[in-house]
Amino acid sequence: MSRGRRGFSLVELMIVVAIIGVLSTLAIQGVRRYVANAKTAEARGALGGMARLAVMAYERELVDVGGVLAVGGTQSGPSKSFCGSASNTVPATITSVRALKYQSAPAEWITGDIRTGWRCLRFNVSSPQSYLYNYVATTGIDGAFTASAQGDLNGDGVTSLFEIVGKADQAVPRISPLLKETNPDE
Repeated sequence: MSRGRRGFSLVELMIVVAIIGVLSTLAIQGVRRYVANAKTAEARGALGGMARLAVMAYERELVDVGGVLAVGGTQSGPSKSFCGSASNTVPATITSVRALKYQSAPAEWITGDIRTGWRCLRFNVSSPQSYLYNYVATTGIDGAFTASAQGDLNGDGVTSLFEIVGKADQAVPRISPLLKETNPDE
């Protein structure tokens, strides 16, 4: 070949640039999906922990000893029940986690008592969180609970909601094997 014919034509260079553009677009979408999935892992993990703690609380036998609740004991019959609903969400409003991380205070997780709320459930998040957590329950031998995490990771006003449900069926606590996810990748 002669010296003047070496190199690439304009068409060949344009094809290479187009291929690089398509590949970079696919890579960016993949990374965005990966990052969104990593952020939602917080909610999924926390709800799994809440559900396990709710079952553990159900299995704890609370006994009425002379009008005072105690763990264990033999004075009166044991009572199995899910923890009663939490009186507060953590954080208090969704705006605290809208495109932000929220550092909760330990005091937010100790509301309630031996039978209700976060204190009964023994759940807390000590690291900065991206979701608002809530726990709602009906108590009694055949009670049920719903633990939820709500967030707005990108601050666009569209929230994602993750929920897990548990119930006692003939005094046997059961947790739904699936999380209900609404707008998980919002």
